[in-house]
Amino acid sequence: MARSHRTPRRQFAVIGAGMAGLACARTLQRAGHAVQVFEAAPEPGGRVATHLSPFGSFDTGAQYFTVRDARFTQALDTTAPDLVRRWSANAVRVLDEHGRVVEAAPPRRDAHWVAIPAMHRLPQRWAEPLQAASALHLGTRVTHIARDALVPARWQLHTQGLEGDQRVHAGFDRVILAVPASQARSLLLISELPSLAEALAAVDMAPCWTLMLAYPNASQPGLQTLGPQWNAARSTHHRVAWLARESSKPGREPVERWTVQASPPWSREHENDDAGRVIGKLTKAFAEITGIRATPALAEAVLWREAQTLKPLGQPWLWNASLGVGLCGDWCIGHRVEDAFVSGLELALAIA
Repeated sequence: MARSHRTPRRQFAVIGAGMAGLACARTLQRAGHAVQVFEAAPEPGGRVATHLSPFGSFDTGAQYFTVRDARFTQALDTTAPDLVRRWSANAVRVLDEHGRVVEAAPPRRDAHWVAIPAMHRLPQRWAEPLQAASALHLGTRVTHIARDALVPARWQLHTQGLEGDQRVHAGFDRVILAVPASQARSLLLISELPSLAEALAAVDMAPCWTLMLAYPNASQPGLQTLGPQWNAARSTHHRVAWLARESSKPGREPVERWTVQASPPWSREHENDDAGRVIGKLTKAFAEITGIRATPALAEAVLWREAQTLKPLGQPWLWNASLGVGLCGDWCIGHRVEDAFVSGLELALAIA
């Protein structure tokens, strides 16, 4: 999208390089604005994340994505046609807490799509134009937003690097927060922007413990898979909400691998548990559901403190024109990857 000759070129700071932040930053960049993106993690993507192990990859956050919005379709077709494949997750089942099928899912209206060879490749691809412009600051956590000391009409960002080094980035006309709701609220309160912070008070995002299991011995001749013959399932087990056979996804390594995502209530109850205790409890639940009681060669767990939106904001984005500060994220309207994209895109279009 070309920038109108009547639209002044502005300096934008985007905090967060998840799907919402990347969609927003890329759209602003294409409109002709100067954009700098700040991401606390060492790589972009947010919860569209992948853990690499000796036995293959695990999509620890978003397991797949749907494509409902025509603009999302266009973005994928134009930027990542070689990265996106349909995942044949037609064997999705709804299970009771003992692993018994209580409902065989009907043909799904939405196809399941994944990036290859792992989910993190999609945000990595979308981050490339920003990296090429030296506009992506990874491992850089924004600790405070303040008015620019030299030009009070503008903003400056106080940041901290992975090694504890501190910097101030100044001269921004606009600031976009594309981080989970509670993180955004905390940053706004620290930065003495309470009016925007209070708008987020009702948003509720649940944590999620994710368990990764690998069974390389299942790759022996004549043994294709362990346990059930479905690729993915939703469960009513009090500990587990979702299970997926990672090795069933296109472009993945053949070693038998499972990702298990705990239910929001259980994750919230055990949010402060150590990983070892969580691994033990979730592995037991996994065995109860699937019947797989073999000892895994790998068992690791990761906690997403804000993983699933239980109560969204109820609108696609927030923007305070007098401050020049806005917010976007999947939590604005839902919890899907596509929701994050739409939120970031629509905010950028509204203010570009």
